[in-house]
Amino acid sequence: MKPKHKATIDDVAELAGVSIKTVSRVVNREPNVRDSTRDKVEKAVAKLNYRPNLSARSLASHRSHIIVLVYDDPSAYELPSLGYVTSMQQGALSACRAADCELLIHPCNYRNKNVTGEIKALIARARPDGVVLAAPLSNMPKIVSAIKATNTPFVRLSPGNKNGKEFSVVTNDREISAEMTRYLASLGHKRIAFITGHPRHKAVGNRYLGYQDGFKDSGLKFSEQLVIAGDNSFGSGEAAATRLLERKNRPTAIFAANDDMAAGVLRAADRLGIAVPGELSIAGWDDIALARQVYPELTTIRQPLAAMAEQAALALIGDTDGDSSRRGTQVVPATLQIRASTGPVPT
Repeated sequence: MKPKHKATIDDVAELAGVSIKTVSRVVNREPNVRDSTRDKVEKAVAKLNYRPNLSARSLASHRSHIIVLVYDDPSAYELPSLGYVTSMQQGALSACRAADCELLIHPCNYRNKNVTGEIKALIARARPDGVVLAAPLSNMPKIVSAIKATNTPFVRLSPGNKNGKEFSVVTNDREISAEMTRYLASLGHKRIAFITGHPRHKAVGNRYLGYQDGFKDSGLKFSEQLVIAGDNSFGSGEAAATRLLERKNRPTAIFAANDDMAAGVLRAADRLGIAVPGELSIAGWDDIALARQVYPELTTIRQPLAAMAEQAALALIGDTDGDSSRRGTQVVPATLQIRASTGPVPT
């Protein structure tokens, strides 16, 4: 049987009635192409099932059409949270697919002494058009400096503060955490405890500041005795909740800086025979899949992580000239998700 002919750029040009150069400009999403011409070329591409050669395309456009997503390696944790990583991947992949680019994912253990060398070697091999740098790596000066040294465009996700001039995509951690605290206070809760996240995550630290703001907004007296440190893991949430709930004057609500720790609070409450939400209200942060899989379903804050990663990747894909003038911060707002784990203060 004769093998099926693989469509070439010449075939597309002939079918669309345009030059090869015009097909190349449309495929590479270059500007200044008439809509009618672009439409003819795209229809020809679809009809012929044409797939451009990535190497040839890179040579022609002087771009690799590769975006790299660098994030904290979840395998470094005893009980890794994969929901956070999956959301980022989905968002960045959505942007890359729409632009006919490839997404290269790179989990990175920032505790490794040679982490900067690892990142520089990755960029040297892949020669990406840009790097999406996720938290907590996005707020680590040595990692940021390593990428800058390669002259590769990059966008920081949730760096937690405004250090550096690089473009960043964030959510309103502090403001929405204050809103969650005010919501719990509106249910009559006065002893609202908070479990902080890993100190390396500066954005998670902003959630603690928002918790404090919520106390002030609600006219409640803040006490550091209601605050216990966690490290973003399920186990740390369970341990912190156990300490809080074994007190004589225990809290009636616990707000955790992420959903993994909030799920740990649920487990501690169940083990201690404390009804949720009858005796204890629990709230989390992120709205990963786990928040809807536990019982009762978690009241939480939906972090638009997929949308944030998508916007970061789009910014790099649209930076066709390597424009280093991108500055500032894009805010993608988070939202409250009220579910069954919270209720009125017990009487």
